[in-house]
Amino acid sequence: MQTIIYKSSERGHTNHGWLNAHHSFSFASYYDPSKIHFGVLRVLNDDSVAASMGFGMHPHDNMEIITIPFSGILEHKDSMGNTGIISAGEVQVMSAGSGITHSEFNHSKTEAVTLFQIWIFPNKKNVTPRYDQIQYDIEGNLNKFVQIISPNPNDEGSWIHQDAWMHIGKFTENETIQYTTRLNENGFYLMVINGEIEVANTQLGKRDAIGISEISTIEIQIKSATAQLLLMDIPMQV
Repeated sequence: MQTIIYKSSERGHTNHGWLNAHHSFSFASYYDPSKIHFGVLRVLNDDSVAASMGFGMHPHDNMEIITIPFSGILEHKDSMGNTGIISAGEVQVMSAGSGITHSEFNHSKTEAVTLFQIWIFPNKKNVTPRYDQIQYDIEGNLNKFVQIISPNPNDEGSWIHQDAWMHIGKFTENETIQYTTRLNENGFYLMVINGEIEVANTQLGKRDAIGISEISTIEIQIKSATAQLLLMDIPMQV
């Protein structure tokens, strides 16, 4: 088993006033040669966007982009003609493929919106771009991982062009959770959204993360009254 610890306090940090962002991996002006990616996970940005502010129209290609809001309302527009708003309990997925432009703005004039933006390297290039948004329920599935992303359009949640599975869950103290990779060669990236856990003999708190590879099953122990977790089951080869 190989592990890499990603402490919350060691993330990159950029504050533009309207955008307060923490970067788990090198992004924009933040560069750390030891934090370029973990397997096919290229970006995990922890963003807070001020009221009425956001990202104007900008292009992407050949990247799977997943956005998970935790508070507030995010407004989306793109070059395919899609428009929509998402909030906590929803996930937005874009396959940029052969090329797409999009904007993401805080829909509220008074409250910040907080979110994770995640980029995954695809296993197919120049596919037809697509957009999707789904709902998930962790309160009604306490002490279970809820699947939000998979490679299969007919599976639970949404899907991307990669052999990757993504889950969110809320767990209570003294719970122990086991998870086994869907593919033997995949690894784990586990982010603590809130709370405290122990995994691979490592104590992790809010916004800490760990990358685990060369093992197919992990055991997670919940050490706080509740904990909210994001778990990715992802290929290690880009």
